[in-house]
Amino acid sequence: MEPLPKGLLMIIGGAEDKKEEMSILKKFVSFLKHDDSVLLVLTTATKQARAVGEDYRSAFEKLGLKNIHIINIDSRADANHEEYLKIIRQSEGIFFTGGDQLRITSIIGGTKAYQALKECYINGGIIAGTSAGASVMSNIMIVEGDNNEPARKCTLKLAPGFGFLNNTIIDQHFAQRGRIGRLLCGVAQNPDILGIGIDEDTSIIVYPEHYFEVYGTNSVTIIDGKSIQSSNVSELKPNEILAITNITLHVLPDGYGFHLKNREVFRLNSFSKDQY
Repeated sequence: MEPLPKGLLMIIGGAEDKKEEMSILKKFVSFLKHDDSVLLVLTTATKQARAVGEDYRSAFEKLGLKNIHIINIDSRADANHEEYLKIIRQSEGIFFTGGDQLRITSIIGGTKAYQALKECYINGGIIAGTSAGASVMSNIMIVEGDNNEPARKCTLKLAPGFGFLNNTIIDQHFAQRGRIGRLLCGVAQNPDILGIGIDEDTSIIVYPEHYFEVYGTNSVTIIDGKSIQSSNVSELKPNEILAITNITLHVLPDGYGFHLKNREVFRLNSFSKDQY
């Protein structure tokens, strides 16, 4: 049985402010112990690795960090390279950029780098991901689906994620790209899991005590499939409009939290870890 993680996850819905207030990036930096903490930015998701990496270097330097590594693990050979593994093991914070989530999992999944990332989280590291870097955090990952469309059967492409946050499926750019239909499909296909849709410039911060808080300028949508009474997701007629009844949905802005085991919403100003 794997040990419970001691680290934190910061899962960001994409398009976080990197120029002005930078509140989400500031929050991430605040979890690091000091200005000399080793921060690793992984640009595997993007084909514009150099430009994206330098944007984040500039933002994190403005926030006072001095020891920043930008690594583009671009192949499975890279993901088993001892030089990269050494940096991962030294890092207190790791930040996955946006791009294509399937690039991250197909290049890093099952490699020594993946194991080192997992060990970092288990041993107390701070793991963050934005956009595609958010999607890989769950154990079931949305690869492709319709935006701004009604929920339809057989239109969603799923793949395994990294599983840092189990029993979940995460979607990003959520309200801005009209992705509620595709997240409903994902939960209908896997009703035991939680669907978590994170808006742009918004994040969830997941603590070892099995709860998360919402932080940012927009909101987080939670779809709980355990209450579903019926759906037509397993029937024939692909591309048919999805039918689903008695699903539970929460929309939470900054100042709210959610307990993952008990599946309960709470206000942060009245929350105590002891109550769970």
